[in-house]
Amino acid sequence: MRRTLTLLAAVMLVAGCGGGEAPQPQSEGGAPQKVTLEWWHLSTADPLKTVYEKRAKEFQAANPNVTIKMTVLENEAYKAKVTTLTQSGKAPDLFATWGGGVLRQQVDAGLVKDISADVAPVLDTFTPAAMAAYQIDGKTYALPTDIGMVGFWYNKKLFEKAGIAEPPATWTAYLDAVKKLKAAGITPIALAGKEKWPGHYYWAYLAMRIAGLPALQQAGVDHDFTKPEFVQAGQQLKALVDLQPFQKGFLGAAYSTPDGQSAAVSNGKAAMELMGQWAPNVQNDSGKGLGEDLGFFPFPAVEGGKGAIGEAFGGGGGMAVGADAPPEAIELLKFLTSEENHTKAVAENAVLPVLKGEESAVKDANLKIVADSLANATGFQLYLDQAYPPAVGAEVNDSVAELFAGAKTPEQVAQDITEVAKSE
Repeated sequence: MRRTLTLLAAVMLVAGCGGGEAPQPQSEGGAPQKVTLEWWHLSTADPLKTVYEKRAKEFQAANPNVTIKMTVLENEAYKAKVTTLTQSGKAPDLFATWGGGVLRQQVDAGLVKDISADVAPVLDTFTPAAMAAYQIDGKTYALPTDIGMVGFWYNKKLFEKAGIAEPPATWTAYLDAVKKLKAAGITPIALAGKEKWPGHYYWAYLAMRIAGLPALQQAGVDHDFTKPEFVQAGQQLKALVDLQPFQKGFLGAAYSTPDGQSAAVSNGKAAMELMGQWAPNVQNDSGKGLGEDLGFFPFPAVEGGKGAIGEAFGGGGGMAVGADAPPEAIELLKFLTSEENHTKAVAENAVLPVLKGEESAVKDANLKIVADSLANATGFQLYLDQAYPPAVGAEVNDSVAELFAGAKTPEQVAQDITEVAKSE
């Protein structure tokens, strides 16, 4: 999920990988050996959920000896299950990954297959931006299936009702917009406080805007998050929290449930949410949907900060192959990421382009904005709960959640993250 830069036109897999017919070892009787593939992913919302179901059926039809057993979990449940599996010493045959520090840990534990040789013929069809999170020490351990960024998805009508003429470009203007929404009797922001990961987006983006990308990268090396800029990120977040901008009961709210963060925006009960490129699909799945009233704007710049509004935070998604997986798992990965199949998924608004030439397949106006923002990004940072080792990422989520709840100060957040980072 975090790449170098030129983030969109990004690439995926191309010619030669889309046939879908896996090599078929013969049993003693001459028939292909039966193979069951365990495939885990976290695409619980349409259209991607249905897209993956279709691809599984198509692959099985082309490979009658293969049975695909699919496990689909929402974000937090998926993380927990993968962590448990990692500790057990075995990974699924094919599983979703965000790359970064978590994938490195799985590689170091011997749980992930090095697929460098298998994908070598098509590797140069990927952009560095798309591939960076999945390559470690010069070897490839996964292929990207999606790429995107986090930004604010907002209700244009509610902004207009509050007298906000245009999306805010600075943090001061953003706080002013929150005040205007509250004054108009509108809940400014929906937040899934229960799930923690959506809240870490705010602290991470503020750290990016105030300290700059190099500071976040350096913190991964020296394990020090107590520097003034990180504390200031927490202070600016506290300034937002003090305005009480979130929906009632946000600390216990989930993300994609009918009464959660996404539905609050989708049903017009909150003016905006800070979320990734999948937000429109989840909104449509969990609520009424905003249609043409839905808009997108990047996280504002912070006055005096070292970061720039053109620097994006986010990721995407990829698929890794378990160390003990049969060859059919690699063929399934190639099938999913073939030019024909992946471009279909882009055209259905299921994912954003990761293959050269797919940009024209993006039809949704808001997703085009995301794509353009990524294409013109001047820097990119992977989700912190994936960029850093799992324990550090978990502490970022936990500490920031406690700041939202008023249980920790900005200084305590910085100190506690540092303590965990130094203990790794």
